[in-house]
Amino acid sequence: MFPNPRDRRMPNRPSDGTRINEEIHISPIRLIKEDGEALVIETSKALQMAKDAGLDLVEVSPNAKPPVCKIINYGKYKFEQIKKAKAAKAKQHVVKLKEIKMHPKTAENDYQYRIKQACEFLQDGMKVKLIMQFRGREMAHMDYGKRLMERAKEDLSQFGELEMDSRVEGNTMLSIYGPKRGAGSAKKQASQQDQAPKPATEPMAAGEA
Repeated sequence: MFPNPRDRRMPNRPSDGTRINEEIHISPIRLIKEDGEALVIETSKALQMAKDAGLDLVEVSPNAKPPVCKIINYGKYKFEQIKKAKAAKAKQHVVKLKEIKMHPKTAENDYQYRIKQACEFLQDGMKVKLIMQFRGREMAHMDYGKRLMERAKEDLSQFGELEMDSRVEGNTMLSIYGPKRGAGSAKKQASQQDQAPKPATEPMAAGEA
């Protein structure tokens, strides 16, 4: 079926709650022109202006009185909004949480290895959840695990900040450490300095000691 040539209504495009073109029923509206000038105008006139320009009448501030609208290319406007949202999401820094597990009877070398791991995670800008697991009869001697957790608190203080002190949950005792401010960037700068090419040494002239 062919469209009626007398039907001069502007087609509405899909919009996530944004009213455009003939979806805007309130009149009058405050129209923001390209030069920034604002004028209160009947919606039908603004709609005709948008139609004559081959653009869309878009409601940008529906809660204002009267509602604020602009005459723009809605498809391009929506694309720019999505692009900005993606850019903002990409800038968000997601902090990873790493778990380090120990037992009250963890040997000294194993303890040192786990603390070293935790320090490296904190230097990389990650959070660390330190978990002390108790098995069977170890639950009756939780003070041993508590002492080890207190020792870890001192050993991690150089690279991390305690965000949650030791807390018992079932058969585990846990604490959470966050990286100190600038820990990740400081390590990155140090790495870049190590990787930077070092100036070549000039050969000594004959007779120089």
